[in-house]
Amino acid sequence: MASIPFQIFPGFAVPFAQTSMPDSQELNGRLRALFLEREAEGAAYANTSPTMRIGPGLFESRFDLFHWDHPDIRQLQEFCTATVFRLIAELSGYDRERVQALRMSADAWFHITRAGGSFGFHNHPMASWSGIYCVDNGYGDNAGVDSGHVQFMHPAPTAGMFVDLGVANVRAPWANQPKEMALMPGQLVVFPSWVMHQVLPFTGTQERVTVAFNAWFKDVGAGAAT
Repeated sequence: MASIPFQIFPGFAVPFAQTSMPDSQELNGRLRALFLEREAEGAAYANTSPTMRIGPGLFESRFDLFHWDHPDIRQLQEFCTATVFRLIAELSGYDRERVQALRMSADAWFHITRAGGSFGFHNHPMASWSGIYCVDNGYGDNAGVDSGHVQFMHPAPTAGMFVDLGVANVRAPWANQPKEMALMPGQLVVFPSWVMHQVLPFTGTQERVTVAFNAWFKDVGAGAAT
């Protein structure tokens, strides 16, 4: 049997991307201070009409973060934007000219999570790519094993309709279990906006500070439909 050609290949695949901002420690410190300051102003910067339930231990800002006139926000926005453009160019085979004809729009906001805070399963309609940037994971020394992990639901809803030993122990990346990520400061993860995801309960002793965004694109090149 060993001499017979054999190949395991992905019939379907979901692209994720991750990267880290170089030398992000000082920027993250300034962002953390800025967001805590804005949180303290209450409704002035809070999302006062959320579509998801905002439970105890979680502050969610308005969705206009990338429109703030602030140098640290601009630096973060430029990093996130460049990462998303790199991702779509590599996935779609776009050359430099094609990429330059695209305009990205985005909603962006920050979360500050304290002990007990979490965010339930959701996805982001009307966007193509979403991202989460970690300013501070707030782990300290006493965080639980799954504290504040971002958990992505497996996208094949019928994958668990029948489970026996033929599939129960399939290893990653082929398994149908949820994917979890423990974000580190400076790390950015980008994923398709349709993927269901949640933030597991946070048990750290400090604040978990993250920025999230949803992006969509318009072709503004020569000859593009208006």
